[in-house]
Amino acid sequence: MLRIEARAKINWTLDILGRREDGYHLMDMLMQSVELADVLTFEASDTLRLLNAGAAALSATGLDETSSAPVPFDEHNLVFKAALALQKHTGCTNGATISLEKNIPSGAGMGGGSADAAAALLGLNQLWNLELSMDTLLSIGLALGADVPFMLTGGLARVGGIGEKIKSLSPVPDLWLVLTQPCDGLSTKEIFTAFDHPDRPPVARPDTEAAQQALLSGDHSLLATSMNNVLEGISIAKRPAIAAAAQALEAAGAIRGMMTGSGSVVYGIFTSEEAANKAQTLLASRYSPCIVTRTASRGFVL
Repeated sequence: MLRIEARAKINWTLDILGRREDGYHLMDMLMQSVELADVLTFEASDTLRLLNAGAAALSATGLDETSSAPVPFDEHNLVFKAALALQKHTGCTNGATISLEKNIPSGAGMGGGSADAAAALLGLNQLWNLELSMDTLLSIGLALGADVPFMLTGGLARVGGIGEKIKSLSPVPDLWLVLTQPCDGLSTKEIFTAFDHPDRPPVARPDTEAAQQALLSGDHSLLATSMNNVLEGISIAKRPAIAAAAQALEAAGAIRGMMTGSGSVVYGIFTSEEAANKAQTLLASRYSPCIVTRTASRGFVL
């Protein structure tokens, strides 16, 4: 049995520079792996099956095998889509039983589905002895989702294009984070569509160059003033609780509170585990989940 921890990510910065003719947005982001992770296990099998958080098996039929209730598998299950993509690319007909333990919040902007897809590509490449290169896995991953290539790379990176341009950075900052999800999940498509509306209000853009330098040099004051997320105001208009959560994290001692991705998770930055745990104690009665984690140098753990 093969076991992989698929780590979540946060955005230190998120900027949108334009839009391609095919509708994809051109991004400029600083992204960071964190230790919070889903766990996937892989075992050889004659058929392809996914066990989701101990629930009923979901098979290639797209049906819950215990109730025959239809499951929108092709649209919503990136683990299974990753497996099918590998089979199509290689002609492999092997099966696998994949068990998925979800710990990363959904609709959070933390790349949980993309992390799971990346882990599936890595795990099945090994389980099926495909010997595909990382470049090939990155290409397959990009077709599954814009965040998948970063999830395969992990650590701290400057990410551009539609997600395919990844410049790994070092040293990786050692910072503690408190994550809250103050409202229900948000649709990435809905938030990007609102961003593209000609009548949207002005957005707060990050100084990504300054934020990058701040992370690499450990200048926390510069980081706090240079990081921003152009989608945050859009998401706050739909979920005002996001702004309140960022303010609550800062009141609890965070250097800065900010939304990651298109939301709805908000994170606060702390320089010590003690400070992060203290903030979690203060906020846990107001926010659930309220999770302490830290930055990581890799996107997955085998």
